[in-house]
Amino acid sequence: MTEIKKQEIINTIICSIRGKFEKYSPETTSMPFHTRLLGKDRMALFSFLQSLNTTFGTTIYEPVALALASEHFIIKERQKAPNNIICDEAHRCIQQIMDELITGTTLSNKELEIEKLRKVCQKGKPHTVKLTKIDVCLKSADTVYMFDVKTGKPNIGGFKEFKRTLLEWVASELYVNPQANIVTGVAIPYNPYEPKPYERWTMQGMFDLPKEVLVADEWWNFLADDIIFADLLGCFEKAGIELREEIDNYFMRFVQR
Repeated sequence: MTEIKKQEIINTIICSIRGKFEKYSPETTSMPFHTRLLGKDRMALFSFLQSLNTTFGTTIYEPVALALASEHFIIKERQKAPNNIICDEAHRCIQQIMDELITGTTLSNKELEIEKLRKVCQKGKPHTVKLTKIDVCLKSADTVYMFDVKTGKPNIGGFKEFKRTLLEWVASELYVNPQANIVTGVAIPYNPYEPKPYERWTMQGMFDLPKEVLVADEWWNFLADDIIFADLLGCFEKAGIELREEIDNYFMRFVQR
């Protein structure tokens, strides 16, 4: 990663955290035992961290992803609304794919799934639908990339819905452009099991692994089109050092309350 790009990433992280401070107000829930044991400043920090964890994807990961995305992406967007029309036959095709995956009749094959949807993408009555927003949407000269950014340990029970979302994005995109070259996937920004491998067996069968699920360095290196994961962690560390005094001063305000 170039020094210019590193500074851009650091600035993105710092601006995101400062923006979070501006909008943040501590929880008003009374926790008298915790507060007396740990202090108001630590409780305020604890509350802030909980809030940050909840919004880390939109507050930190997505802005950093766009800042990191390499120059071969000509369009880079986050929280993008997908196309909103899917035809009857595409709906039926999605349900058939899901039924076969859930019952274990077939294992996921992303290329085959996309081609099945391509054949029926404009057949039957079109319906206006409201789909999940695309967390990170990228476009190169010949390909549309759509990613759902998840936490380190996504809910196992939600995998079916994650998969359906990816298929719906494909169907809606193909309705507008049946010839489109599409890549969809789930991005997991870090491996909570490090140094052990990510336990992707929980997604086995439902997703076309490893094509459809990018974890930690796979995701960030893909965005940069280079091996930059170590540099990225360094950027977060430098941003934290630069913000440390600012963060301490922010939470010291709560000691006086």
